[in-house]
Amino acid sequence: MAYQLTWLSQVLQDAGLKVIECPGWQDRGRAEMGKVLGVLCHYTGGSRQGNMPTLDILIKGRTGADALPGPLSQLGLGRDGTYYIIAAGRCNHAGPGAWKGITSGNSSLIGIEAENTGAKNDSPWPEVQMDAYRRGVAAILQYIKQPDVTWCVGHKEYAPTRKVDPNFDMDEFRAAVKAIMDGAKPTATPALPTEQVSPQRATLRLGADNDPDLVKLVQAKVGVPADGVFGPGTEAAVRAFQEKNGLMADGVVGGGDLGGGVKGEG
Repeated sequence: MAYQLTWLSQVLQDAGLKVIECPGWQDRGRAEMGKVLGVLCHYTGGSRQGNMPTLDILIKGRTGADALPGPLSQLGLGRDGTYYIIAAGRCNHAGPGAWKGITSGNSSLIGIEAENTGAKNDSPWPEVQMDAYRRGVAAILQYIKQPDVTWCVGHKEYAPTRKVDPNFDMDEFRAAVKAIMDGAKPTATPALPTEQVSPQRATLRLGADNDPDLVKLVQAKVGVPADGVFGPGTEAAVRAFQEKNGLMADGVVGGGDLGGGVKGEG
């Protein structure tokens, strides 16, 4: 059976965010959600290597001494700003806690597990990831018609005696989310010379048969090693450049423009 949060993927895509749907996500969940009031923000506490190394755990759950059945969140957020749609039903992500009078976090709040270890050497977070975090939360709150941005809550606020994630300032994060909901727009202008990427040249993207020489030009512009391979690092840098300059942050270049240990809870 499909659960109620089947709108998640489209809402995030409509906000200009990159989305990957995990197979079977519409039918995945511990049970149906209750009334959705907001979003609970987490970090995974998983490996520092890779873009979304904890995805399998988020889907299937934890084993061992601290075993917990999955799914452990509705959404995973990779370091490159990609949203992984995991489940449309209730997930084991909140655990015991309270916020604004509610104690049913798993049933009332959508969980976003953003990939970060929480360690000092994994900070500051990539701006492309933080930007996607803010814009994704704003899109969800707007869709559920929740104007009160304080319904974006950190796990450390919901369960302050147990949790320390996420390790960024939630008041600053909420202020940025509110600005997006209020219609804030990037003010920078594109800086990539149009002569460097001709409209007649093939579109460049992750996984495509790209022109190595053209990829090198783009890599030099966005500040990553110019090896001619359009890999995940190049895609993340392109998306960061696009967002900074007010462009659609899809990680695709064409037409002359830069067009672990997951802490889920029962």
